[in-house]
Amino acid sequence: MNTQHSSEKKQIAVIATVYTYLSHAQHFADRFMVGYPYEGEWRSSQVKVVSLYVEQKPEGNQSQDRAREFGFEVYPTIADALRCGEDQLAVDGILIISEHGDYPRNELDQVLYPRYEFFKACVQVFEEEGRSVPIYNDKHLSYSFEKAKEMVDDGSRLDFPILAGSSLPVTWRLPDLELPLDCQLEEALMVGVGGSDPMDYHALEAMQCMIERRQGGESGVKAVQLIEGEAVWGAEKDGRWSMDLLEAALSRSDTPCGWTDEDGRTQDLIRTGELYRLVENPAAYLIEHRDGFNSVLLMLNGAVRDYCFAGRLNGQLVSTQFLLTPTPNVTYSACLIRKIEEMYLTRQAPYPAERTLLVSGTLESCLKSRHSEYQRLETPHLDVAYQAPAESHHARM
Repeated sequence: MNTQHSSEKKQIAVIATVYTYLSHAQHFADRFMVGYPYEGEWRSSQVKVVSLYVEQKPEGNQSQDRAREFGFEVYPTIADALRCGEDQLAVDGILIISEHGDYPRNELDQVLYPRYEFFKACVQVFEEEGRSVPIYNDKHLSYSFEKAKEMVDDGSRLDFPILAGSSLPVTWRLPDLELPLDCQLEEALMVGVGGSDPMDYHALEAMQCMIERRQGGESGVKAVQLIEGEAVWGAEKDGRWSMDLLEAALSRSDTPCGWTDEDGRTQDLIRTGELYRLVENPAAYLIEHRDGFNSVLLMLNGAVRDYCFAGRLNGQLVSTQFLLTPTPNVTYSACLIRKIEEMYLTRQAPYPAERTLLVSGTLESCLKSRHSEYQRLETPHLDVAYQAPAESHHARM
């Protein structure tokens, strides 16, 4: 299923849960309308927003204002948005932003955003018309691995590229660390902050974009365990994660809390004991990969406010920070917009959707571990093997 369009600019439909100030829909779609900074210059997008569907319109809704300013329509259904109110698929790409809005949570504390439902509504149009276009799906593919796998399978079945996930893999890195493809990576640790569903996803995918470059590529996940509280520090003593990797990751942080906030001093969070005082409820995502590799995500709310990675490469420590620029500009989103635009223009995703599929499933399984009294859970369904792209696609200074 391929599509051709004769217009100078590729035309896209935006499918969103909400369109409000600082929502993901506003961050992403606005850049396609007005342009964005990238690699030292202002880029005018080669993609044009021609239609919009918004499921919820709370106070502060910007959808109608954007439609008037940029000359497109807000449609009542997803199918109408893809067809621009006519009877045929009328766009070259689809931007699905199912993040923010008033949605319930399940027993795992996952927000039940309708990413799968939005995606399947697009697939239904593809099936009815016998042709398809590229889809970007923001953040997780779905809170459910089963649904996420169906989405990836739909892309293969109907021959359209899928790009999904976080901005962190394509933001700047301090320092600019790119692990060699097929490298001898022995173990890895990620430090992150946030909540158990939306923010932990960012940290998990940032780590995954590094560890997928190890020898043999990604093999899938054999088992997971999520632990919290004092058990996190006990796991280090038991050899389940390495303190020198944590020290290497924290050395890249620009946002140490505690004394640094109070009087500006630099500090060794680990050796002063401040880390254990500041982090009231640490969490560790312990991940066993099918090839014997082990990785861990430490969520250290209260100690730092950024995302840092460390790994042991050929016996040597390597580390970096994934740079998060401030609001309201959030210029690291422009790095992802560039990759989405490339997919619309070339019909080639810069990195595989299997990365997002595996991270989506790993997060869900870790939350199930917590819900099951922190048990270690075997994950035979996470046999998602894939190869990393030749280059990392992250932004360069």
